[in-house]
Amino acid sequence: MLYDTYEWQRSMLAGASAMASWTSQLLNDPANPFGSFGGGKTMASALDVFAHASAPRGKPAFGLDRTTVDGREVAVTEEVVIDQPFGALKRFRRAFVDGGDVEGGPKLLIVAPMSGHYATLLRGTVERLLPVADVHITDWADAKLVPLDAGRFDLDDYIDYLIGFLEAIGPGAHMLAVCQPSVPCYAATALMSADRHPCRPRTLTMMGGPVDTREAPTAVNTLATQRPHAWFEHNVIATVPFMYPGAGRRVYPGFLQLAGFMSMNLGNHMMSHWEMFKHLVRGDGESADTTKDFYEEYRSVCDMTAEFYLETVDLVFQTHALPRGEMMHRGRKVDPGVITDVALLAIEGERDDISGLGQTRAALKLATNLPDDKKRYYMADGAGHYGIFNGSKWRDTIAPVMIDWMAANA
Repeated sequence: MLYDTYEWQRSMLAGASAMASWTSQLLNDPANPFGSFGGGKTMASALDVFAHASAPRGKPAFGLDRTTVDGREVAVTEEVVIDQPFGALKRFRRAFVDGGDVEGGPKLLIVAPMSGHYATLLRGTVERLLPVADVHITDWADAKLVPLDAGRFDLDDYIDYLIGFLEAIGPGAHMLAVCQPSVPCYAATALMSADRHPCRPRTLTMMGGPVDTREAPTAVNTLATQRPHAWFEHNVIATVPFMYPGAGRRVYPGFLQLAGFMSMNLGNHMMSHWEMFKHLVRGDGESADTTKDFYEEYRSVCDMTAEFYLETVDLVFQTHALPRGEMMHRGRKVDPGVITDVALLAIEGERDDISGLGQTRAALKLATNLPDDKKRYYMADGAGHYGIFNGSKWRDTIAPVMIDWMAANA
């Protein structure tokens, strides 16, 4: 019922968005004399804001086709290394425009969060690292598009996927976990270390990850602990409607995750749209487009399988299984104490309101047998959650720390 109601609302808003967009263009048409009188510009701007906010969205594209390596222009193409029902391993292949593939540079697996957004949320992360690394990324699937006969996908499966992706990349790779995947990436690293797996990562960088949410709890952590597990199962899990390939699958819908994130900073989002409106009225299309581009990505959401979402709420946010030494993977205990040669870098943002200070740093304490020179902590002054992996602070300050760490532990 929940999903059906949302689809009805979405279809209604899609029509209203198209009409608003058409009317806005009509009022902005220089050939239309009425657009310049009687508040036409103001109305056109208001309709433009509404049309953008209510438009339906699909999966965005990375759109990264060029970079520069050692001063030479490089063409970038996306290739799928492994394609599985719930996620693919994607590589950004680099080739010099004047001939020949780019050789050298560390192999890097970027693990995108499975938290309601697509991997393209990390476009800025990938773009900054392309000049220095052979970048791979997890391209998680939208659960509503995965047929029921593909089976389940839970936290154990997530960890298995990560191990399989590292095996496909080969020995000597580095791994970057952005937010949510910090726990499964840490677990995969511990399991592979216990097995002395030749493809275990050289380094694991965790950014803004909820390794131990008992440290500096945020509103996200509080919400997850205020309600019993059964409440989440009965109130936020929905069934995919018949019009999607995954019809009948139980999921945590992306639109609920988006609503939760929007409500956390509702005032800021309202001000952003108000500023967008003022930019449009003044004719400052470039500034308005900057805000539009951000929300184009931010509002593009996908569903998670119910079993993965509920296990994450339970193990990460409610029982704190990993820091308590109680996390299991297919009957095996996940023990960070076995990590002895994978260099760990924990990065946190001073103003992160999703993963509080200390939650990611806890990973360094748990690796009790890892030498101190294989551990590093970095706090990004003034950075919020998204500023850790996107924007100027990421490009100019945080990325160099990670790049140097990979080089020091190559």
